[in-house]
Amino acid sequence: MITVEPSSPKDAQAAALLGQSHALMNELFPADACHYLDLDALCADHIRFFTAREGGTVLGTGALAIMDGYGEVKSMFTAPEGRGKGVAAAVLRMIEDTAHDEGLTLLRLETGVGLDAAHRLYERFGFSRCGPFGSYEDGPYSIFYEKT
Repeated sequence: MITVEPSSPKDAQAAALLGQSHALMNELFPADACHYLDLDALCADHIRFFTAREGGTVLGTGALAIMDGYGEVKSMFTAPEGRGKGVAAAVLRMIEDTAHDEGLTLLRLETGVGLDAAHRLYERFGFSRCGPFGSYEDGPYSIFYEKT
């Protein structure tokens, strides 16, 4: 059974999984196109960080950044051994529920070109493509989504 709960990004398993995510982003995209948050940034007061576990093993991460007027989905990543088990969907549901509890009426996110499984997940959850937001700039590697 997959359980999702608030956690610390500095938890050893969560940090290791985030390290895998960052390594993948660095492999796929140039440095200026990698918009992930480091562990310290994920500990900021406006961030809600979550892990998905099966038993004692962390299989996924995700975060909600509470911004001015919207929430931003950040740090979504599923370990290879967790893919196909509903881990990402469970994390995204937690992020949506938390955004609702925080009174947010809009969620936004930035993801990368070629991350097709992520795009399918976001579209299945009702996200639609949009233009850049916040401090993001339009570029060849980013795709933006939002959902009210």
